[in-house]
Amino acid sequence: MEIEIKFRVSLNEIRKRIEALGAEFVGEEIQEDLYFALPSKRLLRIRRIVNLNEVILGYKEIKDEKNEEFDEIEVKVEDFERMRTILNHLGFKEDVWIKKHRYVYKLGDVTFELNQVEKLGDFLDIEIIADNVQEAKDKIWKIAEALGLSKEDVEPRLYQEMLKELPKYGQKE
Repeated sequence: MEIEIKFRVSLNEIRKRIEALGAEFVGEEIQEDLYFALPSKRLLRIRRIVNLNEVILGYKEIKDEKNEEFDEIEVKVEDFERMRTILNHLGFKEDVWIKKHRYVYKLGDVTFELNQVEKLGDFLDIEIIADNVQEAKDKIWKIAEALGLSKEDVEPRLYQEMLKELPKYGQKE
């Protein structure tokens, strides 16, 4: 199971703190995620990682009320537009685009995903893949506290939810 907690952060400040913990920078991704409309607690997306020329089809099922626990299945696909066409023909309706610039760091079994999300700002996901959810959350909080983050910094909403709450969402620019 994927356990992650999302925090609102200042990108440059938190990056320095992550590096000071000894986390290793493992990569940078420019992501364009197209989400499809599904019932609550289920997410279906096609992710285009522009700078790596990769496309990933992903499905997530949210297992808790705080959007911190997920079952996730991902598979690389060859062609973004063809996958998009297949999903549209199967009846899936396009819902929202999320565009972000991501910096990834690792420290043991902990992944730090530092995201600059278009129209929304800067966020940090601290993530652990584990079977023991509580143990993973305890470890995430220990690291968050070492980074100077608190419960007040947590952003429980999904990016899609935040984007839809913006005043101009749905209007042509």
